[in-house]
This record gives sequence, C-alpha cells and structure tokens, in this order.
Amino acid sequence: MLINNQNYRTVWMQYNFVYLINQQLLPHKFEIYKCKNYIETANAIKTMIVRGAPAIGATGAFGIAQAALEFKEDNFEDFKNYIENASGILKSTRPTANDLFYAIDFVKEKILKNFNVNDAKKDAVKLANEYADWNAELCRQIGEHGNNLIKNNQNILTHCNAGALACVDFGTALAPIRVAHYSKKSIFVYVDETRPRNQGASLTAWELAQEKISHAIIADNAAGFFMKKGKIDFAIVGADRIAMNGDVANKIGTYEKAVLAKENNIPFYVAAPLSTFDTKCKTGDDIPIEERSEDELLYIHGIDEDKKIKKIRIAPEQSSAKNPAFDVTPAKYITGIITEKGILKPIKQEIERFVNLKNAD
Repeated sequence: MLINNQNYRTVWMQYNFVYLINQQLLPHKFEIYKCKNYIETANAIKTMIVRGAPAIGATGAFGIAQAALEFKEDNFEDFKNYIENASGILKSTRPTANDLFYAIDFVKEKILKNFNVNDAKKDAVKLANEYADWNAELCRQIGEHGNNLIKNNQNILTHCNAGALACVDFGTALAPIRVAHYSKKSIFVYVDETRPRNQGASLTAWELAQEKISHAIIADNAAGFFMKKGKIDFAIVGADRIAMNGDVANKIGTYEKAVLAKENNIPFYVAAPLSTFDTKCKTGDDIPIEERSEDELLYIHGIDEDKKIKKIRIAPEQSSAKNPAFDVTPAKYITGIITEKGILKPIKQEIERFVNLKNAD
C-alpha cells in the first residue's frame, strides 16, 4: 500500500522479529511496531495493533514461525508440543476471523510433518512468507474481479476497514476500489465511521487519502439517508468468516447496511478470499461472535490541540455497555461474494464449488 509515497505491507518478518503497522495510532501517527517473540505477536493481535481477518491470519503464520525459531532444544517431540502450545495461544487472541485459524494451521501442519527441528524451523519461516505473499496476491485478484462490477461515476459505500491495513496488502473490499481508481474510473466513496473503534473514519479514510481517492466520512446512522436520496450506487464490505450457506460475519453494523441496501435496491457485495469460508460452519448461527471491552463504547481516542493522543470518556460514570464486535448478515441480503476465483452467489452449491477450487490449488 502507498503510505507517504512509499510502499508498505501491513505485516512482515525479518530475522526473528515480526513488524506491524501500528493501527492503534492511525490516522494521527504512523509507526512500525516490533514484536520480539510470538507472545508479543499474539498480544499485538489481541490488542488490535494489527486487525482485519487476512492481516491477523498472516500475523498468526509469522507467530508460528517465531515460535519455531525460539525453540532451543533438538528434541522433535518437545518441539511439536511447543508449537501446539504456541498455536493455542495465537488462536485464542481473536475468535471470529477464520483466516487466523486457517493460516496458523497452514504453517503448523506442514512443519510438524518434518523429522528434525532445524528443517522445521527453516520450513516455518518459508511457509509463513509464502502465506503472506499468497494472501497479497489473492487480494490483488479480488481487486481485478471486483473492478468489473464498478462503473464510471459510481458512488460506493464501505463499512469498517477492509483495505490493505486489514490484509497484507491491497485489501479486500478496498481492492476493487483501488483497481477502479488505477483504471482512471471516476468514483466517490462514502466511508462509514464504524463505531465503536471508528475503523472507517480512522483507517479506511486514511488509506483513501493516501491514494488520493475521493471520499467523505459519514456517520454510521447516515447510510440510509444517502441511500434513499439515491447518492449510493453500490455497497461493498469485507468478511471475517463466511458460513457454507453464504451467511457472513463482519464488523458490527454490516447487517444493518445490508438490509438498507436491499430495501433501496442497491447491490451489496462482500469481498473475501476463499480462506474466509469455514467448512465447519453450516450457517451463520455457528459463527462465534467476539464480545469486546465496554471501554471501546464508553471512551473515545483522539488528538488534542497539542497533537497528543488522548482517551476521553463520553458516557456517564454509572453506565455500562454491551459491545459485540461483529454481526451476521444472512445470505439473502448479499448480491455476491467477490473472491480470488471470481464472483459467486451466496448459495450452498455455489460456495461448495468455489471452496473445492481452493482446495485443488
């Protein structure tokens, strides 16, 4: 992704260290966060220094590689136990996004087929980097397929951040928007603020500004207003997990936008790699929903006149809050799902066909 006219990835590994763009500080400060071991990498996922399903997947893969490199003995059985423990810690950080589990298992299962520790260590680093490169390429392909849906002079609604920051590079929901922009299409993006963490206002808007893509931030409650006024032609979001019947878990508020889009005859698309589909989830009812700290609702973070980032309480001291991080959008509200293999209808038979294409690669 383009940041201050330089290209960056959201996450990468160098030597034993995992490096991340610190998303807690954006848009006010751009900083690279260094994780010295897999425990620090797990904490970075848990505290949302890195967030977004594909990005935390790649980070989890790098975390397994770190754990392999940290093991100091030469006993392969002990190594297997160490990696299984590290895998459990990394998987426990965020429960909803399927990519995290997929990526960790991708590296773990392959390295544990070795017979000695040194070969496993080399393979772990190689596989984690391959996973990150593969993830970035999938997002590029999603962008190419999604661009075919976007017409010149369209106004597009997004929700949350499904850009390069949420992936290794390029993004999912923002990938078609990037490609449309690179193709010289005239587009305008309505950016939902996405309370309570404001990933739209803080991250999506920041990415669009870096690329000089025309946009405006809108309140979460304003999307219906603009839809009814005919100001929005197309809606596109990412996904954290997709059930085999086409139900989609994504950032809280996605369900509301999908229902509004259906009511106003606006196409509503989900962009996600096939790794986001969970073959163990028959419907959206099987998807675990993360409940995050109530402080995310009760407080806001911002920058004051002295350019210092501050945390400020906006709710009464006596009030508590409920903070589900995701909701599930039923398949009937989704026009199509944009994947690296093309655009599929959110129905069981079509999903199974595409997932089989992924498994054949």
